[in-house]
Amino acid sequence: MGNKDFDLDDAYGLKTPEELLRYYRTLAPSYDADFAAAMDFRVPQLIAEAYAAEAIGPVLDVGAGTGLLAAELHKRGVTPVDGVDISPEMIAVARGKGVYRDLHLGDVTTRMDFPDSSYLGCVSSGTFTFGHAGPEAIEEMLRVTESGGLFALSVHSGVYAAAGFAARFSALEEEGSIMCFRAADIAFYGPRATGPHAGDHGFLVTFRKV
Repeated sequence: MGNKDFDLDDAYGLKTPEELLRYYRTLAPSYDADFAAAMDFRVPQLIAEAYAAEAIGPVLDVGAGTGLLAAELHKRGVTPVDGVDISPEMIAVARGKGVYRDLHLGDVTTRMDFPDSSYLGCVSSGTFTFGHAGPEAIEEMLRVTESGGLFALSVHSGVYAAAGFAARFSALEEEGSIMCFRAADIAFYGPRATGPHAGDHGFLVTFRKV
């Protein structure tokens, strides 16, 4: 990879919000080159394609990071895009790309500073993985999205069942909170990726709020 200091095992081993903040504080300036480009990270493109095929803005990008997903949405004509992320350093990089209407510092696993039903959809790339946000975030994302709103999210295969995502989605379907649920297997990285995680897979999860 481009930067020997960027190690996915380190990212996957994070346990607390404080550890997340320290980790991304260091890596924010070089994240796009040393992770996304070096690993041929495909998830932002795949999520943007899935969302843009069926929905429009305003859309909330949860775990916005450096703005990779918002940039892909813009390429496909989806605007406006707002973003929320726990890391001020990542938000600063994202803001410089000019692809967001607004960016907010926040933690999706707690109540976010958005009114109910603020958005026509929610997207997220790379947030639902080892050491990051768990399935408890889904209810908060549902709260801020209008009825009928589209969701397009990535969930790492290693946490999909083990961390309770599969069970949470099933429960939301059964209680009638979500509909049109699909979970498509995707490769996270393209052919340029190297290292032990080059073959990582996950799910591109899409559904609508009832």
